[in-house]
Amino acid sequence: MQTITLLAAPTRADLSPALVEGLRARWNGGHSIWLAEGAAAEFPVADTPANFWDEWQGLQEQGFDMAVQPTAGRRKAILLADMDSTMIEQECIDELADFAGVGARVADITARAMNGELNFHEALTERVALLAGLAETAITQVLDSRITLAPGGRELVATMRAQGAYTALVSGGFLDFTGPVAKALGFDEHRANTLLADGGVLTGHVGLPILGREAKVQALHEISAARGLTPADALAVGDGANDLGMLQLAGAGVALHAKPAVAAQVDLRINHGDLTALLYLQGYGRDEFVT
Repeated sequence: MQTITLLAAPTRADLSPALVEGLRARWNGGHSIWLAEGAAAEFPVADTPANFWDEWQGLQEQGFDMAVQPTAGRRKAILLADMDSTMIEQECIDELADFAGVGARVADITARAMNGELNFHEALTERVALLAGLAETAITQVLDSRITLAPGGRELVATMRAQGAYTALVSGGFLDFTGPVAKALGFDEHRANTLLADGGVLTGHVGLPILGREAKVQALHEISAARGLTPADALAVGDGANDLGMLQLAGAGVALHAKPAVAAQVDLRINHGDLTALLYLQGYGRDEFVT
């Protein structure tokens, strides 16, 4: 048995019964359930419809998301989340680079790396080198004035934790940012890279080994095994090429507003909704959200 989930961005909340019931009828689906009025609904089907992706594309053009996944085991016991452009709305290294006066150069490298056009390790090393000489105080300034939490993040983490899930923020960014972000969102743990500094000034180097794609996969294996679980029990979310390994290994890997080259390799794609979509995908109704 499979479950079809239909989603509208919470800011629009314009998912109509007519749209849901029309699709359910065409696919001979079971009884539909509204998880949130105007924002999320689901219904079961015997198998993935043959024209699922054609319908998906049509809904995308209307501003709606849709997913199909096995009904059994949808509620996950682990959340593994990327940080930059996923749990927060910015790329921290780009914001630091702007302070250093090299914003455009770094942003270009970031975009290419996240789209899978550059080796992550080399791209991170190159970008950090451009930060040499920047005062460490810039980190606090960026955190205080430029970093904003992505909508739905607090609800996602709090609701899953309330149901006993273990939550981890795993970033190719830096501990100076994952620490405060993880605390603000309520994550159980966080992993990231270390920006090296000397005398209150960034050296332009990052601590080794660099946490990238393989380290995120390793984190998923380690966190799962430590709890007597497997990666199939995890929900992973990210947007960049260095997230692909964990997205493809997890029981539910969600590409959230992802780069096109990344989204094309992941079946669960959220392009219009916010992080609460990950709760709806697990079958949570809005009345179950913890805020």
